[in-house]
Amino acid sequence: MRKYLFSGAVLSSLFGAVGVIRATAAGPRDWRLLLMWVAWAASLAIAIGTVADESKRAELIE
Repeated sequence: MRKYLFSGAVLSSLFGAVGVIRATAAGPRDWRLLLMWVAWAASLAIAIGTVADESKRAELIE
């Protein structure tokens, strides 16, 4: 779990959520807001997948 929390990619994605949350609170509710949430979720999924892949590679090397 620690490898996910301290990963730069995951941290970057989580900080990106701050902008999406602010846009949700202040902006208009239209299709662009939905796309922002989808893009954020995709970036989070890619970051988690990257950390998992790096972890598997590290285990194979050892």
